[in-house]
Amino acid sequence: MQPDLAARLLALVAATPWLMAALRAARTLDLPDWCLAAGVVRNMVWDAAHGRTPQPWPESDVDLVYFDASVTDAAHDADLQARLTGLMPSLVWEVSNQAQVHSWFEPYFGYPAAPITSLVEGIATWPETATAVGVWLDHADQLQLVAPLGLEDLFGLLVRRNTAHVSIETYRQRLADKRYAERWPMLTILPE
Repeated sequence: MQPDLAARLLALVAATPWLMAALRAARTLDLPDWCLAAGVVRNMVWDAAHGRTPQPWPESDVDLVYFDASVTDAAHDADLQARLTGLMPSLVWEVSNQAQVHSWFEPYFGYPAAPITSLVEGIATWPETATAVGVWLDHADQLQLVAPLGLEDLFGLLVRRNTAHVSIETYRQRLADKRYAERWPMLTILPE
């Protein structure tokens, strides 16, 4: 990963007040291994690249992902989500324990996934390379970065399928659902 891109991302996060507030709210959950990730980070970068002030998209959620293999109750994620909603009701939160992805992956996507062994491994399987990015705030108020697939595609405005886990059909459906080209016309979208 290029250090200058990491510095650019962390500076953009630090300059985005609503995202910093969301990170502080998430930190109060005191999870062992967590980050705010996926669309919340991607959208912020692409909005900035398109000359827009990064704002939460009304129809998008703020993904808090964490890894805790000792938690097997799906109600735990719902409880965490409710706590975050109580702290910041203006945001739509989605909480997901990456240790449990394999338990819902096949019914949702139609093909199985092996159990994930870490937060970084989970993020590395996400649908697009530019989306496989997360940030977290440590107890010393320092921003930290998780980007197992790098930041080049994110800052290069490139949408590319992550072949680790995502079928071509799922990728194409996401392209249609997310309306990337409509929202961010400067993007380059690879068809497969």
